[in-house]
Amino acid sequence: MAREGNRPGIAAVLSLVVPGLGQLYAGSPGWGIAWLLLTPGFWIGTGGCLGWLCHVVSGLQAWELASRASRRP
Repeated sequence: MAREGNRPGIAAVLSLVVPGLGQLYAGSPGWGIAWLLLTPGFWIGTGGCLGWLCHVVSGLQAWELASRASRRP
């Protein structure tokens, strides 16, 4: 469940650093675990060429999840 006072910026930065942490912060443990498992495989599977893409997409998703959670009554 989303916590009161989630800040989208914090969620985005957390996920830019470690994909999945921002989702966990925003109250979406399923997405957080998925990103934590997916990202290392993506880094290794592409030989390090496209792993950064997981960080960016995860950060954007964390921003959106935290924004929605903060708007809920």
